[in-house]
Amino acid sequence: MDTNKKNRELISALCDGEIPDVDQELALAALDTPEGRQAWALFHQIGDVLRADPATDLSPGFTERMAARLAAEPLPGKRAAVAADAAGQATVAADPT
Repeated sequence: MDTNKKNRELISALCDGEIPDVDQELALAALDTPEGRQAWALFHQIGDVLRADPATDLSPGFTERMAARLAAEPLPGKRAAVAADAAGQATVAADPT
C-alpha cells in the first residue's frame, strides 16, 4: 500500500468534508507531517481555483492553448495502449493494399 497516496486521499476527503468518522484520526495524523500540510494547502488551492470566476485572469486564447497542450499529452497506461491499438486498426482499415 502506498502510504503517501492513502494519506493524500484521507486529507482530500477531510478537505471535502466527506471523511468517514473512522478515518478522521488517521487524517489528522497525516496532517501532522510536512507532506500532509503541503497536501492540505494544495487541495485548498485547487478548491479555490475550481470555485473562482473562470473569466478572471485568463489571457486571450488560454482555453484553446490549454486544450491543445492536453490533447498533445500521451495517454497514461491502459488507455494509451487502447488508443494506440485503435489508431493501428484505423490505419490498417484505411490502407487499400
